[in-house]
Amino acid sequence: MTSYEYDLACTRLTELRAEADTAGRARRLRAARRWARRAEYASRRAARASAAVR
Repeated sequence: MTSYEYDLACTRLTELRAEADTAGRARRLRAARRWARRAEYASRRAARASAAVR
């Protein structure tokens, strides 16, 4: 492997790591939004149940 090929391989590896990092952040963000939505629905359900008891 020449130094030029080595440099290209290192650059490509850096790009792949950046893409994977971005994908991981997007996945975590989607999961966080999903959990926040579930928590909001649970809160509303609890408020309705509490209001129905009164």
